[in-house]
Amino acid sequence: MHDPGPDNEVVWTPNAAVIARSRLRRFFEAEGYASYDDWFRYSVTDPAGYWGAVVRDLELEWTTPYERVLDLAAGPPWAEWFPGGHFNYVQNALDRHVGNGAGDRRAIIWEGDDGEVRTLTYRQLLSETDRLAHALRRLGVGHGDRVGIFLPMLPETAIATLACGKLGAIYLPMFSGFGPDAIASRLRDGEATLLITCDGARRRGATVPMKRIADEAIAAAPTVGRCLVVRHTGQEIPWDEGRDVWWHEATDGVPERFETVDTAANDPYMIIYTSGTTGRPKGALHVHAGFPIKAAHDLAYCFDLQADDTLFWLTDLGWMMGPWAIAGGLLLGATLLVFEGTPDYPDPDRLWRLVEDHRATVLGVAPTAIRSLMGKGVEWVRDRDLSSLRVLGSTGETWNPDPWRWYFQEVGGGRCPIINYSGGTETGGGIVGGVTLKPVKPCAFTGPVPGMDADVVDDQGNPVRGTVGELVVRQPWVGMTRGFWRDRERYLETYWSRFSDVWVHGDWAEIDDEGFWFIRGRSDDTLKVAGKRVGPAEVESAAVAHEAVQEAAAIGVPHPIKGECVVVFAVPRPGHEPSPEVSAAVRQTIAAQLGAALRPERVIFVADLPKTRNAKIMRRVIRAAYLGLPPGDITALENPAAVAAVADAGRVEAGN
Repeated sequence: MHDPGPDNEVVWTPNAAVIARSRLRRFFEAEGYASYDDWFRYSVTDPAGYWGAVVRDLELEWTTPYERVLDLAAGPPWAEWFPGGHFNYVQNALDRHVGNGAGDRRAIIWEGDDGEVRTLTYRQLLSETDRLAHALRRLGVGHGDRVGIFLPMLPETAIATLACGKLGAIYLPMFSGFGPDAIASRLRDGEATLLITCDGARRRGATVPMKRIADEAIAAAPTVGRCLVVRHTGQEIPWDEGRDVWWHEATDGVPERFETVDTAANDPYMIIYTSGTTGRPKGALHVHAGFPIKAAHDLAYCFDLQADDTLFWLTDLGWMMGPWAIAGGLLLGATLLVFEGTPDYPDPDRLWRLVEDHRATVLGVAPTAIRSLMGKGVEWVRDRDLSSLRVLGSTGETWNPDPWRWYFQEVGGGRCPIINYSGGTETGGGIVGGVTLKPVKPCAFTGPVPGMDADVVDDQGNPVRGTVGELVVRQPWVGMTRGFWRDRERYLETYWSRFSDVWVHGDWAEIDDEGFWFIRGRSDDTLKVAGKRVGPAEVESAAVAHEAVQEAAAIGVPHPIKGECVVVFAVPRPGHEPSPEVSAAVRQTIAAQLGAALRPERVIFVADLPKTRNAKIMRRVIRAAYLGLPPGDITALENPAAVAAVADAGRVEAGN
């Protein structure tokens, strides 16, 4: 076990076994490079050469060879990868493995909220995918048509995404916790012709009426003419005979083999929506030889995922990590562990039992989940056998040191690296991350993901070190969105309008003296108090250093003298009761760590923080609710009651 050390010191370094196993090491040595650092420099100075080497190393199959790797004729925002090539990611994720003799390898292990377990081999998954592709074609879905998928994490969820890809259709993933308005807005924007849903979902022992929610959404989405329904819970549901079709009936008696549609490398396969601060959600358009290859690349070279691994990423299809795990994991021939439910039901050790029972080797969670599970007590994790784990992953939120260490020590036993990973829906995967060949420091990233020419810059676009700046990417990469669905100008304005031919991601980042990277929060979340700019994550980490605080969200609000002051919303740890005295003590803890200028104006305790389904804290919504402003797009919100509590706090403050 490695020495935990202070927060600014390396706590893990790869041993000989990790280095010997590394797929990344084998890759760059086969290309003639002696070190990872040399290989990384090559990856960002010659993008075409690098990504050409990647698709060779991944042994991807092309029905028509590409003419060249990269075409920049239309400029970096519209970079075209592998022009002239024909590539279908599903053929590479399923048919290729079965054809190479891996048909009996497990592709998917699923466990439901009620403990039911189902397993599909690659051969079985291919058969089910082909049968559904036939059924979708019979329902009128063709190349380029859009299909909404509103399902919990089931085997059928993966099958639905894959069948659309085989058919050349474009799928729109929806969060399983969405309400009808959120679903309808996406179906309308994408002009979907069919929606795939189920009768109901199980969550914490209760039944969620998915079909009823889907019916309300379809009523507000006139382009949807058919609804394909998975029988999952067996509950009674409303039925439209002219529109609704049972999945099991649609796939009964159809051929078990489907000839994959010969898609071009840049044919779209998915439109995945990301919430905006204002206006309608943005539909990021992704192509066959883009997002899936980037996902496989990052899983292979950052997380060292190989065919003998079982990947378990706690996610939903509506978060990019769902499509990322399905496409990337299957392209690599690994096994996916898929879970319908919550990590602490029926007992607080549910997540750890899943790892133990199914021998997961790569586990990915959001820091928010760890902060929540910490409060249940260490005995729940210590009583489980987690020896199968090799690599821990995290994404979705910035870390605080205490939860990071808990994850590292209690879950990984101090022997598994935490690969911190951050990117976005539009990037198709990580901008910054880690690799198992490099040392690990608490809460940090090793640096940019291979192939990502990332930097941190000031307001004029000049590189900065040791201080917070904008995270940018200077070269295009495989996996970047081909723009927003039917909204070219919004895409250019969002990412390419700040500096010429440079992607500005919208995150604050910092590089320390040793070259480790840190994400400090979203640019629009950044606080500027008395001329000092600080990311909310720094304030929140200082807040949770107090024994009474389990998690926190820091926002900036107008102040007549300072320009902006800090307000912290905090969730109390179990066993601690909020009081004015405790709030004052938390304020003092933050001031002691960050300086008196950043002492919060107030610390307000609440039962919960507004979060998305993928556990991201919605600071902009907190700020808007507190100030009584319009909240913007909140369709991805998991817990609306938390927003009301923040708004109530704002009204109380205003009354004072």
